[in-house]
Amino acid sequence: MKNKLGIIILSSFLALVSAYFIIITLISQGVQSDAEAMATDASGKIDYVKKQKYLDSLWTQPVVDFLGFQLTFKELKEQELHLGLDLQGGMHVVMEVSPVEIIKTLSANNTDPRFIKALNMSVEDSKNSQKKFTTLFYENFKANLPDTRLAQIFANSVNKVSLNFNSSDEEVLKVIDNEIEGAISRSFQILRTRIDKFGVTQPNIQRLKGTGRIQLELPGVDNPERVRKLLQGTAKLEFVEVWEGDKFGPYFDALNKFLVKQEQRTGGFDIFKDKIDTASATSDAGDSAVAKDASDKLFATSPTLPAAPTTTISPLGGKKDSITLASSKTQSEVAKSDSASKSQSKTLAKLFVPIYNGVGANVTDTGKVNKLFNMPEIKAILPSNMKILWAVKGIQAEDGNEYLPLYFIKRTRDGKAPLTGEVIVEARQDFDQSGQAEVNMQMNAIGAKKWRKLTQQNIGRRVAIVLDDYVYSAPVVQGEIPNGNSSISGNFSVDEAKDLANILKAGKLPAPTRIVEEAIIGPSLGAEAISQGYLSTLIGLVAVIIFMILYYNTGGGVADLALFINLFFIVGILTQMQAVLTLPGIAGIVLTMGMAVDANVLIYERIREELRAGRTMIQAIGLGYQRANSSIVDANATTFLVGAILAFYGSGPVQGFAVTLMIGIITSFFTSVYITRIVFEAWAHSKSANLISFSNRITDKLFGKSEMDVVGLRKYSYMFSSIIIIIGFVCIFINGGLNLGVDFKGGRSYVVKFDTPVVASEVREAVLGNFKNTGTEVKTFGSDDKLKINTSYLYDDETEEGDKAVETAMMKGLQKYANLHPTVLSTSKVGATIADDIKQTSLLSIVLSLAGIFIYILIRFRKWQYSLGAIIALFHDVLMAIALTGVLASCGIIYEIDQVYIAAILTVVGYSINDTVVVFDRLREFISDNPRAEVSSTINLAINNTFSRTIITSVTVFLVVVILYFFGGEVLKGFSFVLIVGVVFGSYSSIFIASPIVVDFQRKKALEAKPIASK
Repeated sequence: MKNKLGIIILSSFLALVSAYFIIITLISQGVQSDAEAMATDASGKIDYVKKQKYLDSLWTQPVVDFLGFQLTFKELKEQELHLGLDLQGGMHVVMEVSPVEIIKTLSANNTDPRFIKALNMSVEDSKNSQKKFTTLFYENFKANLPDTRLAQIFANSVNKVSLNFNSSDEEVLKVIDNEIEGAISRSFQILRTRIDKFGVTQPNIQRLKGTGRIQLELPGVDNPERVRKLLQGTAKLEFVEVWEGDKFGPYFDALNKFLVKQEQRTGGFDIFKDKIDTASATSDAGDSAVAKDASDKLFATSPTLPAAPTTTISPLGGKKDSITLASSKTQSEVAKSDSASKSQSKTLAKLFVPIYNGVGANVTDTGKVNKLFNMPEIKAILPSNMKILWAVKGIQAEDGNEYLPLYFIKRTRDGKAPLTGEVIVEARQDFDQSGQAEVNMQMNAIGAKKWRKLTQQNIGRRVAIVLDDYVYSAPVVQGEIPNGNSSISGNFSVDEAKDLANILKAGKLPAPTRIVEEAIIGPSLGAEAISQGYLSTLIGLVAVIIFMILYYNTGGGVADLALFINLFFIVGILTQMQAVLTLPGIAGIVLTMGMAVDANVLIYERIREELRAGRTMIQAIGLGYQRANSSIVDANATTFLVGAILAFYGSGPVQGFAVTLMIGIITSFFTSVYITRIVFEAWAHSKSANLISFSNRITDKLFGKSEMDVVGLRKYSYMFSSIIIIIGFVCIFINGGLNLGVDFKGGRSYVVKFDTPVVASEVREAVLGNFKNTGTEVKTFGSDDKLKINTSYLYDDETEEGDKAVETAMMKGLQKYANLHPTVLSTSKVGATIADDIKQTSLLSIVLSLAGIFIYILIRFRKWQYSLGAIIALFHDVLMAIALTGVLASCGIIYEIDQVYIAAILTVVGYSINDTVVVFDRLREFISDNPRAEVSSTINLAINNTFSRTIITSVTVFLVVVILYFFGGEVLKGFSFVLIVGVVFGSYSSIFIASPIVVDFQRKKALEAKPIASK
């Protein structure tokens, strides 16, 4: 074997990396287990707030000394294997940015009925179309206003910088597209900032490819209503004055005196434990004695930060030089100078650090700072028109910590900002005369008047740009800006300037977001999913291990060793890639265990053939690996192709399954082909070489010499398959169609638990009336005391009010079961628009998988008949799975057609092609050796020679999917059923459908009718 040393080095490296990340995961889980134990009371109830506080306290603290490296809990969490929401509970939300409001704003809220009609028609069309919204709008615009150019609507004061009356329709559409894209990016930034308020560990936010949608995952969320309100609230952009040091200093000094007084009275004041003596709030803290351990400095720590940025705002085209704040002391300077001779508060020293021209705090201490300033006693010291806001972006210091600047904002008497964002006409990134990035901002007449007054009063001071109570920038005012045209400059990168310009448009272009998909999973359901996933994995692993040893003797033991290494690599690589492990991902691991031995089966069957031909063990091993290689490559490549398509078009759990499957294919190929060969070659040259065996007395003669005339039986095969498929589709027709899940038809789904078992049909009758007799399905979910309730009631109402109305109607219907305490464990919602998209992408993924396999087979085998035979066989397997789903539905066993079901269909496609490719590969080999052989005889010989491999592989995969069906939980029932059908009929179609199709579509060679001899 060539490159043996390289394989050993690579294996060792992968093992070390995998071991590191697995150990990190175990340590992190141990810390979280400790936190949960600490937060669990005597009754077993977990205080999640207490648990989170404990974990927050460890966030930047070293919790482990690993191989000489100290790791904080934050570093552990960043490197551990992440669990999906279906395994740990939480909230999954997909939000969509509405382009309608943006287009209305760009049109200056045009009221032409034809324009409004075109917009409304576009909204309806978008529910059943993959076209861009602007394309649909333009089509409807031309249909309703055929003689009107877009510029006649959109060349107005809102877009005077970008458009004029002579602008072409293409130019207008480009501007609209850019503004919609900007609105999506802005919403993404705003949502990313807002999710920080939830206090959840490892929130995830990402833009969904090719859509105007944003996906958020919030683990551990326990207040979904608060999340909905916060996510869907309209962004609020404000321009406000900043209290500089000379104005704020006296208040900070008073705060320091007051806290010193409290610390002296309590002997060590802790704002989180000790109650403040309100009577002392007005006392003279200056007379108090110096605290025993008071610091000589105001701040205990002074982190080393990057160079301070200089950001200024000036009239457009005006002076750009930054000014020195000679008369404006910074907050920290004032506090230090005014209090240097007095005792210093330990609380201030602990919480605050000097940041540039102000103060800030470690990101882990922001909650404590907020609590301090929200105390009534502290509020009494500070002026009523002062508001404390954080910067949106932290600063990374050399000590590895992140610090957030704190701003003290001045409000007007009525609590409002002196200027808000709706006055902005335009904001864009530009370059100044020296080539530095800047932001140019223009305001309308009303805004320009207020802006002039605000800048006049704050020359040499900062004005903060605030969005959703976060400070995005606080430039120093260079001079009075009379006309509303301003330039914001500083040490901006181009991207930073673009981001700030985009944020400023939050006032000009409000971009409402709505929730179009939602899922809430309770922690108890997640814990149940974890236990089911672990159990199914363990049982599947044991089953495969036992089977391989029983069938292949010591060779099976080596395959089992490779399987263990494979699982080790999969988990390690998943962790290293920061991938998320979901319940379908666990299913992917279980499935990989069955498919991983496929390569070993191919190799072992080849070795057994060589041994029967009289080769020595060393020769047989070498030839077995060599001759099985092409089949293994083709089989894995086709399955990987399907996995890649699933990963690209799938979302959430389906994507997690696809990623796990692809990783498993790569690692199983590596372990089965290379690692086992190294083991066998070393073993074959050792003293115990005689112990190597690939069979026993029973398995050596189990299949004997198969002589099936598959080609001769092909008409009966076609007839058998046709009858089953026809019966299945008749059942589907009689049942009124397939049972589409919420994914595909829209609506809401609830998992409800009762104290004791209930009858699903009776519960359906109870809730149906409250759902106005709309489509409603109730079925047992895992156990008789849990039900899954799906309803299309108000499916097109995606508002929060609609969510409440549906859940209220359900709970009202469940009133008769009030004594059984019905509890909602999880909820999910899919809007009508996104349901249509899911259907279309699911269909597209199936079509692309079949097309990709057709092309791959054509390239590899160079005859379209092979590709056609493979595709017909795969299509047969898909129809068979759907047909049998319909047959079982007629028997009362109902499976939902959802994204996970489609993932199973595609997995069947990937698995089934393995068997077909192996037969084709052997066929190609025989034809290469005997090019004049008759096709039918050659195909029969190829099938018979690979028959044992087909059966053994099918048995191993069948074992694990049956185990997955019974132990993987209710969520994976439909998934496992499709795989069971796929394994059985995939093997059947590879033998009785794919190869005979090649005969029917290929011209029979008459040059030599004599069958070739068996190899």
